[in-house]
Amino acid sequence: MSKPTLAQFQFQQVGVIHSCYRQKFGIPRQPGIVTAAEAELELLPPYNQENLIRGIEGFSHIWVHFIFHQTMNEGWRPTIRPPRLGGKQRMGVFATRSTHRPNPIGMSVVELKGIRSGNGKVILELGAADLLDSTPVIDIKPYLPYADAIPKAMGGFAPLPVTLAEVKFSEQARKKCETYQQRTGRQLITLIEQILGQDPRPAYLGETTHRRHGTALWDINVVWESRGDYFLVTDLEYNKDIKEPE
Repeated sequence: MSKPTLAQFQFQQVGVIHSCYRQKFGIPRQPGIVTAAEAELELLPPYNQENLIRGIEGFSHIWVHFIFHQTMNEGWRPTIRPPRLGGKQRMGVFATRSTHRPNPIGMSVVELKGIRSGNGKVILELGAADLLDSTPVIDIKPYLPYADAIPKAMGGFAPLPVTLAEVKFSEQARKKCETYQQRTGRQLITLIEQILGQDPRPAYLGETTHRRHGTALWDINVVWESRGDYFLVTDLEYNKDIKEPE
């Protein structure tokens, strides 16, 4: 038997994601967990044509295939420490949804909330997204409930959804959030509660309290810390040059 040869493939970017997530820290580990997170998928030329999405409005959800563009240059790892296991056990990369893969391809099933087109633009409005702002999209497919949903499927080491922790706000932080909501129409408080409730911290910080964290959303930085049995949002900062946390 002849030895199989490794093939290489080149993909074209068909679209780009616009979302509230301006850094990896804080993005839910699976789609659908943070229902208040909305995003847009803008089709890029020459794929910004309405005939390419003809009929897609009949589907409530779509599969978005994308590139892990912020981690692709870090290379891949044969084993990963999944957050669901507390970061203490290693699993094979193909048994996880880690971003550090031989091919940096991700996929998310998201709600299709609407379609906008005009002035040369075609935009898909998405709900409950887990996608970083500026993520390159390489394909879109309709979600088929009868084929893609398997009720008796096993979830391996991540069988159940994460239970959300309690999130509280300082008086100052809540006032700033309410002002921001009134100005932008964005449901910031609900979004923060859902993001922090699933504990976005690395596993090694799981027992750490009173340490300052920042989560970048749109044009703001949400400042928060763990208080043991709940998370406290202490402030809201406006920051146009938000960097990845150390």
